[in-house]
Amino acid sequence: MNGILILDKPQGFTSFDAVAVLRGLAREKKIGHTGTLDPMATGVLPVLLGRAAKALNFLPDTDKEYTAAFRLGERRDTGDITGQVVEESAAPVSQEALEAALPAFRGEILQVPPMYSAVSVGGKRLYELARKGLEVERQARPVTVSALELLSYDAQSREGRLRVACSKGTYIRVLIEDIAKAAGSCGTMTALRRVRACGFGEGDARSLEELKALAAEGRLEEALLPVERLFGEYPAVWVSPAQAQRFQNGGALDLARLRRVPPEGLCRVKGPQGLFLGLGRVEPEAGQLRFVKSFLEQEGTP
Repeated sequence: MNGILILDKPQGFTSFDAVAVLRGLAREKKIGHTGTLDPMATGVLPVLLGRAAKALNFLPDTDKEYTAAFRLGERRDTGDITGQVVEESAAPVSQEALEAALPAFRGEILQVPPMYSAVSVGGKRLYELARKGLEVERQARPVTVSALELLSYDAQSREGRLRVACSKGTYIRVLIEDIAKAAGSCGTMTALRRVRACGFGEGDARSLEELKALAAEGRLEEALLPVERLFGEYPAVWVSPAQAQRFQNGGALDLARLRRVPPEGLCRVKGPQGLFLGLGRVEPEAGQLRFVKSFLEQEGTP
């Protein structure tokens, strides 16, 4: 089985747990996902099966989008509702104050990873140290928040919702803590849903129950999406049948014999009838389109 399943990950499952279930349903050993979701989070989790699993190293650096619920007036050790309260504040926060704090967190910002995270410091995962009651210094990392919008806020309960589009490696729970601090309070994340990842949205996602039902009827392949959809950010280069054969054999193609070639970088290589052959790299100095990776299922494919 080769392609992409877009799982609407249920709450309470780790991403590893979800992939393990799909591995059993698909009876496919080669399987992986495009980005971890915490157990409390729900939403879009692209899962790659078969030859599609080879795409993990070539994914374009696209934003991920989330909706997050939060509560002001308390901060927890995990940064979310699953942890223990470590700080409280009775200070009132108006919607105007909250809105005024948001602009400072749009664009490229520096963010300190939370102790409850998989980041390694000195060869140890931070969450391993946190579970022992230890806290170590962490270096701030640059992340990009391309969209940040307050969807709702109730000043009386101090609860609200945000929409966030951000780069890989952004911690939404840390973002909420930092926004709350800037607004004169403290805060914690109470829910998180990923609504877009790798170009896939909620409309592409299937529930675990739906995928189980399809598998029971031998129809799981109906839910598969083509691997090419992962690479929609890359331009397409069309090649002739002879060029397609050479490319599939790992050979480089002469740029002078190709049309509408991008200036440089990765591209989708399309053969006869629009068949997606794989990824190539335009190297203008060498005057060549070099083979990078094939995703065809045919015998003998590199």
